[in-house]
Amino acid sequence: MATCFPGDYLIVPRNCHISVISALVLSGAVPKYIIPEYNSSWDIAGGITPLQVDEAVKELEEDGKRVGAVLVTSPTYHGVCSNVQGIVSVCHPRGIPVIVDEAHGAHFRFHDCLPSTAIEQGADLAVQSTHKVLCSLTQSSMLHTAGDLVNVDQVSQCLQVLQSSSPSYLLLSSLDAARDHLSKNTNIFEEPLAIASETKDQLVIIPGISVLDLPCFASDFPAIDQLRLTLSASDLQLSGYEADDILYEGHQIVSELVGTRSVTFTVNLGTRVQDVEKLVQSAKHLSEKYFFANSSKPMKENCVCRPLDKISVHLTPREAFFSKKRRVRIEDSLGEICGELICPYPPGIPVLIPGEVVTHDSLSYLMNVRHQGITISGAADVELNSILVCNL
Repeated sequence: MATCFPGDYLIVPRNCHISVISALVLSGAVPKYIIPEYNSSWDIAGGITPLQVDEAVKELEEDGKRVGAVLVTSPTYHGVCSNVQGIVSVCHPRGIPVIVDEAHGAHFRFHDCLPSTAIEQGADLAVQSTHKVLCSLTQSSMLHTAGDLVNVDQVSQCLQVLQSSSPSYLLLSSLDAARDHLSKNTNIFEEPLAIASETKDQLVIIPGISVLDLPCFASDFPAIDQLRLTLSASDLQLSGYEADDILYEGHQIVSELVGTRSVTFTVNLGTRVQDVEKLVQSAKHLSEKYFFANSSKPMKENCVCRPLDKISVHLTPREAFFSKKRRVRIEDSLGEICGELICPYPPGIPVLIPGEVVTHDSLSYLMNVRHQGITISGAADVELNSILVCNL
């Protein structure tokens, strides 16, 4: 709202957080989506590139459209960082501010071995979920500003519109406590990083276990968060869900995130050596039990959620939000205008966003998702037997 007037375009990755869609509704900005790189072997979306941003800006400029801002999600939930500095170099000469959803990267500033922060790379606004890694209370977050492309007074006015007039001083004090704790313990991430590095070294040599890293993506992404350990047991013929069930039920190990072909764990300030030792031993157990037992079995045809590259838009998210709606069976939704966000996870890339037309491709995609029982975010009917459509 501080960067985009109604009708301005916001260039945004398709796998943006649901709150960005809400921001489009509130601001009246129009999205120009970029499809992030996608690895089908892992069923995981990566980041976006400066080239993609440059192409999106040029397309809008050629059509006489005004670009209000570019939004980047970096790092992703799996820790993959986009080249924010390169994206800034594309945008700033054109006077376009760069906003970074840095929710999972609030800790980057506190160790030289961690990726560079968005602000260090020239971003104008960076939103961090301090509670995710830096131990403040849930809901507490920080908004960082830099440079003069974004009017700070306008940001303050927008915050007054959006925030409660009775803020929680409990949450605010937890942010200050986290800040104080970090300022007095400047080497606090030494141990977690050492633990994560040693754990990764032990995991990658286990037969049938793979660990996500930058070479898994074709694009030259600059960094990945070393505190995120994303494992795959696909070579053991195990889906991410199956591996997670075994680790939880058999070894009482709780993951951070589960996908069709991966399980993600986070090393944080409270992680102990014995915790990761248990993870390594459990991964070895998976290997010993399933490496030979499943080696002769055909590869499972697990559903993967490759992003759709053809999107048909009829209404802006704001127009769709305020339109009247009705519920229809998913099978009868072809040609209708979607009235709600439908996002399978993984990989966290919406198939349909309010205002988009349900095409044959998107309908087939959703039917496949429903058949596979994949988690759906955003839809009121989580079983996906029906969806809300705009009643035009």
